[in-house]
Amino acid sequence: MTDLLPDSGEDMLHDELELLDPLGDAEEGVVKNRAKVGSARPSSLLYTYGPGAIMDLPNFSIMPAGLSDWELIWKRRDHVPTILEPRLLNVVRLHLGPQVDALRPFPWQPKRTGMSNEGADLGIPARVFPQWFRCTGCDYLGPLSRFSYTNTHPFRPDLAQFAHKNCPGRGGKSNKKSGSPAVPAQHLLTCTNGHLDEFPYSLWVHRGSKCFKAELPDLKMRDANVGKSVGSIIACASCGKTRGMAEAQGSVGREKLPQQCRGRHPHLNAFDSACDARPALIMMGASNLWFASTQSIIVMPRTEAEEKEALADQLRVELGVEQVEKFGDQIEVIKALATANKIDLDGLTDSDIAAAVADVLAPAESAEEWEKKRADWDPVELLVPEWRYLQKPTLFPQQQHPSGLMVTEMQRNDDLHPMISRVVAVNKMKKVNAVLGFTRLDEMDRVNDLASRLVKLTRNGKPTWVPATEDRGEGIFLQLDLDAVARWERTIKSSSLWESHRAAHELNFRRRFSETAKKVEPDDRLPLPRYWLLHTLSHVLIREMAMSSGYGSASLTERIYGWDSSPQREAAAGLLICTTASDSDGTLGGLVALSEPKRLHGLVVSALRRASRCSSDPVCAMRTPSAAEDFLHGAACHCCSFASETSCEKANRFLDRRFMLNLPTTMGESVPGFFGGVDAL
Repeated sequence: MTDLLPDSGEDMLHDELELLDPLGDAEEGVVKNRAKVGSARPSSLLYTYGPGAIMDLPNFSIMPAGLSDWELIWKRRDHVPTILEPRLLNVVRLHLGPQVDALRPFPWQPKRTGMSNEGADLGIPARVFPQWFRCTGCDYLGPLSRFSYTNTHPFRPDLAQFAHKNCPGRGGKSNKKSGSPAVPAQHLLTCTNGHLDEFPYSLWVHRGSKCFKAELPDLKMRDANVGKSVGSIIACASCGKTRGMAEAQGSVGREKLPQQCRGRHPHLNAFDSACDARPALIMMGASNLWFASTQSIIVMPRTEAEEKEALADQLRVELGVEQVEKFGDQIEVIKALATANKIDLDGLTDSDIAAAVADVLAPAESAEEWEKKRADWDPVELLVPEWRYLQKPTLFPQQQHPSGLMVTEMQRNDDLHPMISRVVAVNKMKKVNAVLGFTRLDEMDRVNDLASRLVKLTRNGKPTWVPATEDRGEGIFLQLDLDAVARWERTIKSSSLWESHRAAHELNFRRRFSETAKKVEPDDRLPLPRYWLLHTLSHVLIREMAMSSGYGSASLTERIYGWDSSPQREAAAGLLICTTASDSDGTLGGLVALSEPKRLHGLVVSALRRASRCSSDPVCAMRTPSAAEDFLHGAACHCCSFASETSCEKANRFLDRRFMLNLPTTMGESVPGFFGGVDAL
């Protein structure tokens, strides 16, 4: 678990109020409160609660700070650990710039004993956000500085809370001695450029003006679930004006909100100079408040070129460019410095080291070249090396490789469905994940779709490192018959069902909040029919494997290799179902054991037979997007095919059981399932 530490606050909380955060160090001489307020698993900090997201704690909420604030934590250590993986680091550099020189784990250190203080000074800095609170005792609504903060128990971070001292209470039931607990106000403003701001409650209740009776009026937030006033009511205690928050909802309500976004980034404690997007109302717990933009790879044995590239990365991080430049022509000195910094040089010649030095000192490519490479980049490029490696069993190591990968070509059962051509057991594997940034309101299909929408992680927008995690686990790789997939795909592309899915995808693309859809052709982002097939098969296998492997379905994840041939790469049709954990050296072997020929045959037959029926049939089996709908799935639902968010790489989109099995359809034509009818299984 990684600890979360409250850090510096905001220098400006509201248009009409300039307030100082008592937890911050904006005032000279104020001691910063760094007591632990919570903890989170590395995977949740990567995909759910990273910098810029809002994390709910028992009594208030926080926002992990940007990477600039993390540097203060890392400075408490003489040596900053890094994760060495050149293939992923190159992708990060492609999107964030050549100045990125490292992947770093989260600032956390394991404890040898439960009561030891090891790593107590490490943690992720976070800011209290939202910084407007509502008193649960008297409904008072005000900024953070009007509430008292307590966080004194070193082993009970859940007791940290804000309280309204001298609370008058309701109906004479005052709580002036200890105060009443305060909770965050739920309403926020955001825009498609990723900015996030407090809701201007005072301006809202006074309809854009100031209170005529008080310069800083006290506000109340009351629940009103009677009649048409659904939601909260904001009331001014000074002038008596009231206004419901329901008015701010929807497209009509958006017209009543401020027309100009202030460009605020709470995680950076900064404002952008200008923002041309209009703000929209969003609730604190909304699912579209934060979308992580991440990239991941499976670590494989490195080629000779990748080994040299890894050495260059180590020299760049451990020695620094200035030191490498100073002693670059003195290989013996470079070797001595590398050895002193624990860089492994075994098996490397002087020429290899000289090549790595030259790589470090090579001039950066021009901005035009970098922009073009980023625009042309396809996420499939990360998967192609993995697919190619899995196609060459002769390269598989006979025992665990230093990369952490151990795979075994399994004997194919004669009874296994002929459309499944190969089975590979991934006995051990390591997966490295890196975060590039995040978006709000709408998730980007590709990180390079519109670079300006990717919210920056540092104040200058040019990080020199990004957070990353290392996950270890196991898995099973299944490959379909490539020729059969190509023939089947040509048939599907000419069907009316596929045309309906294509039209629904285009409609969904045009209805999105972001500006991305205006820059991209929707058909370029529609996965091929083979992807729908592999994706659906992966989901039904995950549901079936969860009952036999000893892992919950939420612990199993998918990795789909589904693309057609092009001048840059050969066609692929395969899937990897795996389980990984960032805080473990491996898993128990329950998943890879299912790759045994007899067990796998029975599992595949059972999964396909279950997928042929759904408790929502015939509605589910015949579901086809129509003109007024834009859902991105066909014959699939929670009863038969959907998987948890932690398992699916496409958020349960692009699923249709009709591509996998022969099922009834309302389109007036039969769509051939790749595996045929259930009776033939």
